[in-house]
Amino acid sequence: MVSAHLIGSSCYQDPCQQRGNMESSLSAGTTNKTVMDRYMKLPMPDDKCQVMYVWVDGTGENLRSKTRTLDFVPKDPSELPIWNFDGSSTGQAKGTNSDVYLHPVAIYRDPFRLGNNKLVLCDTYKYDNTPTNTNHRMTCLEVLKKAEDQEPWFGMEQEYTLLDINSHPLGWPKNGFPGPQGPYYCGVGANKVFGRDVVEAHYRACLYAGINISGENAEVMPAQWEFQVGPCEGITMGDDLWMARYLLHRVAEDFNVVVSLDPKPIPGEWNGAGMHSNFSTKKMRETNGILEINRAVDNLSKNHAKHIQAYDPRGGKDNERRLTGRLETSSIHDFSAGVANRSSSIRIPRGVAEEKKGYLEDRRPSSNADPYVVSEIIVRTICLDDF
Repeated sequence: MVSAHLIGSSCYQDPCQQRGNMESSLSAGTTNKTVMDRYMKLPMPDDKCQVMYVWVDGTGENLRSKTRTLDFVPKDPSELPIWNFDGSSTGQAKGTNSDVYLHPVAIYRDPFRLGNNKLVLCDTYKYDNTPTNTNHRMTCLEVLKKAEDQEPWFGMEQEYTLLDINSHPLGWPKNGFPGPQGPYYCGVGANKVFGRDVVEAHYRACLYAGINISGENAEVMPAQWEFQVGPCEGITMGDDLWMARYLLHRVAEDFNVVVSLDPKPIPGEWNGAGMHSNFSTKKMRETNGILEINRAVDNLSKNHAKHIQAYDPRGGKDNERRLTGRLETSSIHDFSAGVANRSSSIRIPRGVAEEKKGYLEDRRPSSNADPYVVSEIIVRTICLDDF
């Protein structure tokens, strides 16, 4: 209880004043991007190159990065030196033994620094050269190599929500909610679409970097969007999607906007966010591939519980909020499949059913799922009959 003599003193602030001060502080933390451009236009020395190392931290969801200067322009990740970072600050090591190693695995052009500068995605390894708990790329790559002869292709649809700096959905009324869902999906107009600048900038940044981004669209819930990566063969799917996520956060940062990958950011009658995963093998894409697709669906039906555990970073707890059997989702407790059915676990696109070949869509992975984990378990179940 606040004592009476504090009311009105310099020690007391009412909630409205506190919020105002917080917003002023946040505003003061933003910078002038036009001024920044002046420095980014300075010429680089011919013999120097900036390389930003990017990695997944101990949460299995968030990304970290730091930059080093090289005296050559790398063309392949194998040319880059192994580096390290303080794992005690990222949830990947103890302070008494904090060095974690960064092994470059995929290289991209840098859309922010331009020129010869690069972004490099890295695997993380402990002091004894064993993978960290959130390094899922290594085992994914091992599994994908076993199925190389089946030519597995992936295409993943990354849904996400844009928030303002106070974690409020971008464009939503500060007190209340926007109108019901319906006009926002693939919508146009300032009263239907929020944050298109971020989306367009991200799209272009991905193309420049060399990511196989194939499209984007506004989603069902206002301020929610989706981009698609693929088709990609093998480990490239996970590499490109993780780097696309990094670029999304980095682009949004320039607009003073926050990206949320929470699978159910707003409770109630609002769509959640997923990472729908499209998959095919060579046999599925050939004449009468529908027989192989049906076999794959049968395998998936026998392995539902394991897939649910793998499809979000918390063993299914995040997806419990999203996979309710409503709002274009299946029930987390039951496996289902259907043609053109967006309320099923596995959707067979209408065109695939008619042509009797193509791919299937697994709609269960959450928006914050690890694409390496998803890729690995799909290949284990469908290609290797490992269940």
